[in-house]
Amino acid sequence: MNLQSNDFEIFGIEPGFAVDRDALDARWKDLQREAHPDRFATADAQAQRQAMQWSVRINEAYQRLKDPLKRAAYLCEMHGAPIQAENNTAMPAAFLMQQMQWREDLEDASGLDDLERMADDVAKARRAMLHGLQTTADALRDWPALAQQVRALMFVERFARDVESRIDLLGQ
Repeated sequence: MNLQSNDFEIFGIEPGFAVDRDALDARWKDLQREAHPDRFATADAQAQRQAMQWSVRINEAYQRLKDPLKRAAYLCEMHGAPIQAENNTAMPAAFLMQQMQWREDLEDASGLDDLERMADDVAKARRAMLHGLQTTADALRDWPALAQQVRALMFVERFARDVESRIDLLGQ
């Protein structure tokens, strides 16, 4: 391995959306044990610096691979379909209508029950979208379509955080 290896190579897994989380976690622990800077405390400065670089690189890769949204975005980048969320906000009309409806519902929510129902609906939509990401990435291998799905999921996750914030405000 070298620091330029992609995240999947570092963890010794095939590039894809579906990842065995238990195996990923176990491999992360093994890699961290091997590269932990404390193991190199008596080594020369170069070995200590390399251990620190590896430790940081392993953690960065792990953070990307363990998060489904980050993993899907990384796959898009690897296959030449960058997300470009800040420049490309085009979405299908039906999706935008759903977003507008959710925003209106959030504004109109009068209590905790409404907000919790909304959080459940958003969680259900998120699960369906994650399933769609897996199909698009692993079965269809359609990277531009995956990039659009990632951008859509980014909207949904932002909205889910907004709902959770409202729930937190009511709970105070």
